[in-house]
Amino acid sequence: MDAGAVGINIEDGNDVPDLLAKKIENLKSAARKTGGDLWVNARIDTYLRRLVPAEQAYDETVRRAKLYREAGANSIFAPGLTDLAGLARLVKDVVLPLNCLAWPGLPDGAALQKIGVRRLSAGSGIGKVMLNHTHAMAKAFLPTAVEPFNAGELGNPQINGMMRK
Repeated sequence: MDAGAVGINIEDGNDVPDLLAKKIENLKSAARKTGGDLWVNARIDTYLRRLVPAEQAYDETVRRAKLYREAGANSIFAPGLTDLAGLARLVKDVVLPLNCLAWPGLPDGAALQKIGVRRLSAGSGIGKVMLNHTHAMAKAFLPTAVEPFNAGELGNPQINGMMRK
């Protein structure tokens, strides 16, 4: 909060859901003590990490969403679920704004918006694509000393200008 944070994404992972609920309660309490508020986006990993058998994933996701909502979460992040009908149902059942992760098989942004999904995260996807591109460029550059570094729309002045914002 002292650094100016206004929100946090926090995940349950392999831990018991009660642990994340307690963390959410503590985060919200600590934020209130500073006179501020903190948006908590609670990530539920039932689909992403296959924490329960597939036939139980939906109900477990909803159960965890309720627990995290009661602990003070402001939104729910359910990465790994890609079925449009399941997502539409989840939007209603989690009550809080639902966030999705760009994932193979996920419907496009317009379809997600139409069913009420409130946020679409790129996750590590953009970073991975860029690192793979950088890796390929480095491999091409090292043996040939060809300079492929002037490609693209952005030059140094534009990039420097973006960093100043």
